[in-house]
Amino acid sequence: MPQESAVYTHGHHESVLRSHTWRTAANSAGYLLGALRPHMRILDIGCGPGTITADLAALVPDGQVTGLEYAPEILEQARATAAGRGLTNVHFAVGDVHALDYPDDTFCVVHAHQVLQHVGDPVQALREMRRVTKPGGIVAVRDSDYAAMTWHPESDGMTDWQRLYQRVARANGGEPDAGRRLHAWARQAGFTPDAITATAATWLFRTPAERSWWSELWADRTVSSSYAPADTPQRRSCNGSRGPGGPGAPTRTAGSASCTARSSAGSDGGARPVGSPPGRVRSPSPPPLPPTAQPHPLPGR
Repeated sequence: MPQESAVYTHGHHESVLRSHTWRTAANSAGYLLGALRPHMRILDIGCGPGTITADLAALVPDGQVTGLEYAPEILEQARATAAGRGLTNVHFAVGDVHALDYPDDTFCVVHAHQVLQHVGDPVQALREMRRVTKPGGIVAVRDSDYAAMTWHPESDGMTDWQRLYQRVARANGGEPDAGRRLHAWARQAGFTPDAITATAATWLFRTPAERSWWSELWADRTVSSSYAPADTPQRRSCNGSRGPGGPGAPTRTAGSASCTARSSAGSDGGARPVGSPPGRVRSPSPPPLPPTAQPHPLPGR
């Protein structure tokens, strides 16, 4: 039976959860929300601290949401998040996306936010997601693309950080440039090419507050998270800050892509990707962010 072979590069250090706990269905799965209906049963893979999962549960009050996580230690926080909001239609479980412990045709929607970049076999993961999705249901995935991240003016420190992260992530068995590969992975997983439309978008970290948030977040990850032990040789950037930069770091844009794929009754599926950039701001007082590109609405189920 297939199983996870990759190592999760980030882990669940506070510097990682600082951004993960800010994520919501609106800022991280907005491309999917128009397709949700109150009765739906949803599987949220890689749920982490459960903020997106809880939002999805609130949007399907007559349905049921399952948050699935490979790392059991974070699920206590996810359960607390749901309990704190008084949600009774959500539960959490430990599992592996490569071999989902659910029967065929179980869920109306299977969702994974920033997951495929970290798994050892993203095509097998998509096959499993498709298998447990009901005919006419939706598989929705969204991932960053580190090679698409740009900045100005040029910075040796930023370039070193980008190359270092890509090297570490791949050594751990992941693919940091997953966003550009979603379309191809979906085809390999059995979704028909004529049903796939790939899109992408960016967020701009322009203001001093936005640049400071991003730099501090990655500085802390670089020296303290699970990513830290592998990055020691190039930990300090050219401007003297830890990691990719400080408050004076260059203006930066981050790219990502997302893909929603419809399951079918036969052997072929369909995919309709839509795009929006990764959702991260500084906590507890996030700076304002630029508006997210609005996706094309998906047909209702």
